[in-house]
Amino acid sequence: MNSKERLKTILSHEEPDKVPSFELSIDNLSICQHFSEDYVFQGLVKSFAETHELCKGNSELLTSTILKATETRSYIKNTLKKHVELYKKIGIDLAIVPFTGYVLFPEICGKDYFVDEFGRIFDLKRNPNDMMDIAYYKDGYFTTFEDYEAFKPPEPESERRIKYFDYMKKIEAQNEDSISIIPSIWGIFEPVWQAFGFVNFSKLLSNQKQIRKLFDDRGKFALELVKIFIEKGEDLGILIYDDYGYKSGLLMNPKKFKEYVLPWLKKICDFANKKGVRIILHSCGDIYPIFDDIVKTGIDAIHPVEPTTANPLYDIFQLYEKYKNEITFIGNVSPQDLADKDPQYIEDYTQKLIKHLAPGGGFILSSGHSINPSVKLGNYLKMHETLKKYGNYPINH
Repeated sequence: MNSKERLKTILSHEEPDKVPSFELSIDNLSICQHFSEDYVFQGLVKSFAETHELCKGNSELLTSTILKATETRSYIKNTLKKHVELYKKIGIDLAIVPFTGYVLFPEICGKDYFVDEFGRIFDLKRNPNDMMDIAYYKDGYFTTFEDYEAFKPPEPESERRIKYFDYMKKIEAQNEDSISIIPSIWGIFEPVWQAFGFVNFSKLLSNQKQIRKLFDDRGKFALELVKIFIEKGEDLGILIYDDYGYKSGLLMNPKKFKEYVLPWLKKICDFANKKGVRIILHSCGDIYPIFDDIVKTGIDAIHPVEPTTANPLYDIFQLYEKYKNEITFIGNVSPQDLADKDPQYIEDYTQKLIKHLAPGGGFILSSGHSINPSVKLGNYLKMHETLKKYGNYPINH
């Protein structure tokens, strides 16, 4: 089987040849260096600073220059190639490419920061431990609803987005025997609160008309993107980033999630599923209070069922027993454990995941979030060695 066949089989709750693997992102220089690949965003801090100097501090000129430079065919090709080649060498079956917000879709650029198309401010910094360039969420660009209304809204079918999508499909076609690549987008909740920061967002929650407008804008945008990607040829899946929780619970009242956010997720799932396309939801934190409601929206898979929350009920093994016939579970070797524990612990936990969740299909192995700079190379390699050793069907251990 190739990766797409393997993933379609597992998402249909059937057994392929082996358990597939996924990673949200790999932001770790030691892993990149081990596989002789450059980190995809390395050089970003220097590039912004040097371009800022050339533009003599003119933010509008700086933004225009960066956008033009990162829309060239060579830049897009090299960026996607770095990303995909690393995943291929590791042996990962499923990779994603982001098509909204963050560093690929800046609206305002500064010397050491950018504001993305949703209105979220990210600082550009170097990790002092290994000098890796990373963009960190800092704050929201908006203080009031009026600030939001005055900001240019994101365009679903922007020329830049379509360029990146078309080239992603070319890269996927060239590597179809070894890896599948799907688009990913930010969802409905996270881009709203992060665009204001949590304090200002919390104030807005008391204004029903304004908060509904904000969530409906993000919901319509996400749904339109899903339609565009499917019309342009996406036939496997789309991942939605939308963190609903933190370590100790939900970031918003469950009733408000059910009123403002989950109906849009259901609309997205209804449209995609009718076209045979799977929707994967990534949400960090303890989302146990609305987990059943999330499943009822029709999502096909959940990532990562974060293993380090404070809620003992939010446990991938317990949830699997209840929902194993309804959704696919993707996860969940803790990045904290990958940074702190010994390789034997990683092998034991990875084997436990495979043993209990893989029989019958419906399970994809990944970390419990993504691979950050603190993850030990040896532990990450051990996770994949364990998958290769125990992840072939039938699962007999």
